[in-house]
This record gives sequence, structure tokens and C-alpha cells, in this order.
Amino acid sequence: MVEFLSTSRPTGACLDSPYILQLDSVSKWFPGQRQAVLREVTFRLPQGDLLGIVGPSGCGKTTLLRTIAGFEQPDAGRIVLGNRVVAGDGQWIPPEQRGVGLVFQDFALFPHLDVLANVMFGLRPTGVTGLKLSGKRGTSEGYQEATDRAYEVLRLVGLEEFARRYPHELSGGQQQRVALARALAPSPSLILLDEPLSNLDVQVRHYLREEIRKILKQTQTSAIFVTHDQEEALCLSDWVAVMREGRIEQWGSPEEIYQEPATRFVAEFITQANFLACERREQGWQAGNWLQIPTQVLKAPLDPKLQRGELMVRQEDLQLYPDPNGEIIIRDRQFLGREYRYCLISDAGKELHALAREVLPIGSRVQIAVERGRLFPVYEEEQQVRA
Repeated sequence: MVEFLSTSRPTGACLDSPYILQLDSVSKWFPGQRQAVLREVTFRLPQGDLLGIVGPSGCGKTTLLRTIAGFEQPDAGRIVLGNRVVAGDGQWIPPEQRGVGLVFQDFALFPHLDVLANVMFGLRPTGVTGLKLSGKRGTSEGYQEATDRAYEVLRLVGLEEFARRYPHELSGGQQQRVALARALAPSPSLILLDEPLSNLDVQVRHYLREEIRKILKQTQTSAIFVTHDQEEALCLSDWVAVMREGRIEQWGSPEEIYQEPATRFVAEFITQANFLACERREQGWQAGNWLQIPTQVLKAPLDPKLQRGELMVRQEDLQLYPDPNGEIIIRDRQFLGREYRYCLISDAGKELHALAREVLPIGSRVQIAVERGRLFPVYEEEQQVRA
């Protein structure tokens, strides 16, 4: 079992623990499945930090989120929220008593309630019994406090002027901000977001992911969100957890995950990279008959006895040099705005991709060079597959 510990400076309101959430060897089985959907998941999330969980479909991301929320009970392990055990050690705290906010993929707004009433739904005004959230202001002191709080979080997400509108009168991005406001209204210790931006247009997603991070940091609210979008996880998070088959394959900062992937799986899932089978030669490493790789460009320390490996080269680290005698042909070119993405093919049929700012003709031949790369030993990867 591997324990993933993050080390940032503690923030937030819980002063007796630097961590808002701690999971110790949490496992979960579903009936009829041969393998646990969660397998000894262990990590600690510092107060005020944002964690992005990524991984392929079926790896256990949503089950992990539901287990933290309390909708699923772990079969083994312990979950500590703030300074209290909410699952394990003979304890079980139901979802409604955990102080956790939830934001869903489909927004989950009540269509018959206006924006203000939707945000107030999670609040429990003191001294108000049988509260009917019609959106009209009441005279109760507790109701007034709840209304004021709802307007406060609507101002925070920039929707105060939309308080009397109904969900069908809002855009998708506005609906998602209402869902975030509703989750923030009770001042939860932790917010869980399950693919919150997946149903939105690209431009709206890019805008909202910046807004969500800004709002959560402004309110010093810790958060965990699940996403299939690697770029979204990298730009939103303080920490990223890459999951595979119910386990955390790697935990680290976005920079660590991208620049120093621990395994071949993380490298392939997170980065846009080329993978080249290569062998050791006297002057370095060789991929096929067309690419020499100097040892100094390889980032990981190498076993001197290692003879074969698989080289990861990100698209931005593959350099192109026009050469009529080159063994690489530019098969296609895609304009991405600030740069071009080149689809390459070698005479032996190997496909590669590279990012570059210069314009090179389709069909022309080039030589390539590796600026930086990471070598994954073949025997190490074979052992991981068998594990």
C-alpha cells in the first residue's frame, strides 16, 4: 500500500488539523464483482486546497466521491473529515450530517423553484418550521437570514440579478453557477463536484473553470472534483490524483503529474506524448534506424544494466528540421491558433505528433530530435502489468 501525502501550508477554518480530509486504506466492493472498485485508497487533502481526480471510465472516481459524501459506505478503511471520523472505526455519519456540499454534472436544480429558492433549499433557517420556498421574502428572522445568505452567495457567483428567474430561463453556465451557489450557501467544510463542466460548451467550460477556482479560493473552501478532462484537472487543482482500477496510480501537484509521470499509464493518460521503443547503444539510445537519443536528454536516472525501454516524448519536446533526405514525412498539419500540430509518419510506418510554430509543407521530409524525454524501462512496465 502506498500513502500519498501532500505538503502545502495549511489553510482554512479547522485549526486542530492541517487536513480537511484523510482517507486511510479505503476499499469498496460491489456485489457480483470479482475486484474491489476502490482498493486501499489513502491520501490527505490540506485545508483550503483543491483536488482533481482523473482516470479512465470505470476506474472508481465517482464511487470514491460518493463514498466521501456518504452515499456509499466503505467496506474497509477510515474516512476523517476535519477532525472527526465519518466512516470506519465503528463510526458512520450520514451524508446530511457531514457538512459536505455537492455539485452534480446535470446541475440538479428544481425547475419549479426560482434561483433564490434553489439556493435557499439547502439552508435550514432557525425558527422556521414547514418552510415553503416560494421565493417570497418572509418575516421570520431565520428566514431573513437565509435569504440574505442566498443573496450573498449569488453575488459571489455573479447572479444576484437573476434571483427571480427560473432554471429554464438561464444558460447552462448560469445554471452551473446556481448549483455552485447552492452548494456554498451552507458554508460546507468541503465541496464535491462530479464532472461539473462536462455538459457545457468549450468556451463556457474554460471561463467557468477559472471562475470556480477563484470562488473556491476566495471563500477558502476545500474541494474535490472528478473530471475526464486532463487539462481541466491540471488548471483547476492544487493536487491531482490519477486513478487506475480502483487505486491512486499517482498523487502530486499538476506540474509533478505532467512533468514527472511515475508510470507509463500516467504518462499516456495525462500528457499528449509519443512513445518510442528504443535500445541502448554506445553513444546513447536508438529508436529504430532514424532517431538517436542522447542520454543527457533523459530525465529519469537509468539502470546501467538496462538495455531496452520505451521513451516518452511530449509533442512540444519533439523538434522538426526540414531535410529532403529525412526519414520522417509530414502527413498532415493542423492549425491550433498559436501553433501547428504536425502528424508525422516514418518510412517504417511509425506515427508521431509534434507541436511547432513554424509552417512546414505537408508531404515534406524532416529530421527529428528529442529535446526532453523520459524513459520507462520495459522490465518495470512488465512487472506493473502483472501486478
